[in-house]
Amino acid sequence: MSQANPYRPTIAPLAEGVTRPLWSVMIPTYNCAEYLRETLASVLAQDPGSDVMQIAVVDNCSTEDDPAAVVAELGKGRVEFYRQPQNVGLINNSHTCFELARGHLIHLLHSDDCVCDGFYQKLEGVFSENPQIGAAFCRSIYIDEHSNWQGFSTLELPESGVLPNNWVERIAELCCISVPSVAVVRREVYEQLGGFDKRCGLSGDWEMWVRIFHNYPMWFEVQPLAMWRRHFLSATRVNAKSKRFIQETFDTVETIFTSYLPKAINGKIHKKAKLNCAFLSLDLAKALLVKNEMSEAIAQIQTALKYSFSFPVMRAVARIIVWDGTRSLLKRLTGTPRHKTKATSEAFSYLKSS
Repeated sequence: MSQANPYRPTIAPLAEGVTRPLWSVMIPTYNCAEYLRETLASVLAQDPGSDVMQIAVVDNCSTEDDPAAVVAELGKGRVEFYRQPQNVGLINNSHTCFELARGHLIHLLHSDDCVCDGFYQKLEGVFSENPQIGAAFCRSIYIDEHSNWQGFSTLELPESGVLPNNWVERIAELCCISVPSVAVVRREVYEQLGGFDKRCGLSGDWEMWVRIFHNYPMWFEVQPLAMWRRHFLSATRVNAKSKRFIQETFDTVETIFTSYLPKAINGKIHKKAKLNCAFLSLDLAKALLVKNEMSEAIAQIQTALKYSFSFPVMRAVARIIVWDGTRSLLKRLTGTPRHKTKATSEAFSYLKSS
């Protein structure tokens, strides 16, 4: 039976008699048809057949491109396509993916990310050999908008295996599962634990991984088998410097600690998590100063100090006030977006080095 919670939508079990493949590769998309082509191609290259894998694209009512045309062109009838009648938001679109998934294993793959050769074969073996695990994720490759490799996510274990119990402290401090694209979860786990927590907004996947780890063993695969695209228009980049995202991140931290690590409240791990929130606020403050939105920037600095009054935060605040604040003021005085005079450039150099 699913654990009742007013903040988490229920994922109902499938009706008896429904034909169930092993895999459900569910691809939520929104105005991302250009990258969707590459995403679909990476999945179809490993397609074991419809009796083993459901592949579905769930469109959040795109307005700038035509994902249905991409699905028809590449899928040729193999890929299911669902379109929301109206935009329901990123989180609700993901819930639709869960509801439509028929497979025993659900892979929620963002439409701007990709899987490497061997992803499904490797993780199929992991779940088959480890029936006790509820989820698994692999190391990811960071790629840019042109699919160039930029680096790798952190190596969570020296070799593949079930994560130790104390790993909860690391994931509570920082969401180290890059995106849902690298994680595979048994559908029955979502049925038991529910969907994304509404209190956490766009940081809901972070709370979800902690919740799953709190209830089930989780596997880490050291081989980098998924590619996470970091580009200017990605949902992560677009929202990372918004007040709403920062508040949701802080709400997620509080939800995680009160729900799963109550004894760690005000402890070292909790303080580090709040420190991360503070630096998110300071990043937003810097962005606001660049746009000459002084009052909004000050409000974000005050928010950062609410999260953490530590020395690293205070030092960063001082640097922002001295360097970014002065630069913004000089920009106002000169009335130019670029610093064109020698005197101004020298002033900035002095401030930056001091």
